[in-house]
Amino acid sequence: MQYNYIIRPEERVLVKGELVLTNQQVVDAMNFANDALWSLDEQTKAFDINIFEAMGMRNLSGIVGEYLGKSLQRFSGGNLHSNLHQDGYPDLLLINNDERKRYFETLYTEVNGKKYPRDKALFSPYLYGGVEVKATCGSTPPANRVPKPLIGEQRIDLVTSFDWKAHHRETNHLIGILWDFINEVPTIAAAFYRDDLTIDDWGRIVQPREDGGRTTSVSIMTSAGVSKMCTGWIAVIDDEKYISTLAHRKWIGYRVR
Repeated sequence: MQYNYIIRPEERVLVKGELVLTNQQVVDAMNFANDALWSLDEQTKAFDINIFEAMGMRNLSGIVGEYLGKSLQRFSGGNLHSNLHQDGYPDLLLINNDERKRYFETLYTEVNGKKYPRDKALFSPYLYGGVEVKATCGSTPPANRVPKPLIGEQRIDLVTSFDWKAHHRETNHLIGILWDFINEVPTIAAAFYRDDLTIDDWGRIVQPREDGGRTTSVSIMTSAGVSKMCTGWIAVIDDEKYISTLAHRKWIGYRVR
């Protein structure tokens, strides 16, 4: 399913002052990821399975972020490669010149077309850096005020806030996306990028709980960090609901169209 986006004219995704992705490439990747999610929905519904209900809301943002990350690699023109280690940092590794490509090729063993990473330490952090990709669908009011939208129901009219979470407060090059259910399928509604995030843009690290709650340490972006990200908007879906909501002063602060 291809969507129309309002695209910011500036070419925005820079790492260390070098252009890594144009905004059009980001939008191409967004639509590629949307298509993949739409296809996943159709294929699993043929077996009478609602795959998104099976995944649950706790997992869906991670899945949408992974789909976009793989798509960004595809459309980056060889500038980025997905981190080979599941716990690596950042998500997309910078390999945009011959030196970096040669170094990256020393970090894994390839067997039958599969790349096996040598050592986690080589991938977290990766020597030349890169870009993190994080997804959110935003927060809605407490259930005692407004019934929580079900999986598959559009959320944008109820969203009161959104943020992104990371394992590292040092995360400074971030593509953050806002997604929602459109026609019952997770769909990327907007993308943002900043290459100058600082530790102060992230909250204190929250450690895992022993009672079986959160299982990994995480830092939640501050409201000031979110506002900062929104000033670096790349694209917003051409839909009045999203345009008007994101025009709120705590987010983009103006109508993009």
